[in-house]
Amino acid sequence: MSEATLYAGISEINAAFYRRIRFGVGDPAAIIDVIGGDGESLLIIRDIEMDRAKQHARADNVACPKDFEPSGGLSGDRETATAQATGEALKRMGVTRVRAHRTTPLVFTDHIAKAGVEVVYDPELGLYEQRQKDAQELQHLRDAQAMTERVMRYACEMVANATAGSGGVLQVGGKALTAERVRSEIDIFLLREGYENADSIVAGGAEGADCHNRGAGELKTGETVIIDIFPKNKASRYCGDCTRTVVHGEIPDEIQNMHTVVQEAKVAGIAATRAGATGEDVHRAVVKVIEARGYHMGLHEGRNDDSIRMPHGTGHGIGLDVHEPPLLDFGGPALLVGDVLTVEPGLYGYKVGGIRIEDMVAVTADGCENFNSLPEGLDWAS
Repeated sequence: MSEATLYAGISEINAAFYRRIRFGVGDPAAIIDVIGGDGESLLIIRDIEMDRAKQHARADNVACPKDFEPSGGLSGDRETATAQATGEALKRMGVTRVRAHRTTPLVFTDHIAKAGVEVVYDPELGLYEQRQKDAQELQHLRDAQAMTERVMRYACEMVANATAGSGGVLQVGGKALTAERVRSEIDIFLLREGYENADSIVAGGAEGADCHNRGAGELKTGETVIIDIFPKNKASRYCGDCTRTVVHGEIPDEIQNMHTVVQEAKVAGIAATRAGATGEDVHRAVVKVIEARGYHMGLHEGRNDDSIRMPHGTGHGIGLDVHEPPLLDFGGPALLVGDVLTVEPGLYGYKVGGIRIEDMVAVTADGCENFNSLPEGLDWAS
């Protein structure tokens, strides 16, 4: 029995496929890696992409669907044709069984099976390689996080240096400072630096009590504003992810206490992060601090619940996607050297708002490297 592995789909949007070939295109493609023997790889890609792929893609051989046209011909549908050619290529290569990555589209598995090749779902294919970032990937992530820190400082200082107007509404340039306005400024900053940006979180007051509420409306003095920014570098495709919390003006005592506890929890989580520890170990270190200081874990029981809680896990893997394995939560797996993670404890209450602090760390044999150097206090006024 001859075996191979398969990644397929659109590498421009499929992070695992992109990582395997390090080449992004917006059309369907597939890469076959033969197991054993010479172990050569074959990339099947649109004909107009072949020259660039030969220069830049991580593949031993590059072909187009026409090179592996089955006896019945190729479909006029580009994705179907690529899947047909993949099945035909496997058959000609003598492969009888192929292990497919978890993201493989059904159109590929269907046509490969029609070519007489057994398709097996491999839930672990590429998973550990994806988690264990190489030196190039680590540098891309450091660079992305450094840019995220730059724009985070800009956003936090914008809030902190605003003027409090009527009703405590913040003003900049004579106009109300809203969550939408801050998000737009973040987007413009990142666009100029070669980054694309998802919809950042800028959540003030009670909106910040819902940890993934994007935030809307006017920002006010004396209230927490959670700012969570997670951009992607257009060239490297790797992501940053950082959260800080800012309060304009006087900081209420309860907010300051929450912030102190979240800082302590983050320190405990990072101290627990090392190869061989589990994601659950890191999360439990954070939970221990939260509960020892009198706060609670778990979801609120509605907006009338006035308790202060941490309703989420401690963090997640990050790379080509903002959210990647592993999770820092109950059931989280053993950490590997090269895992890059966010550590982001938080506390939230509908009467007081929310606090979250998030750093990015890379797991090493005896601890972790923290990619962040940005201050994490609540007062950003200059």
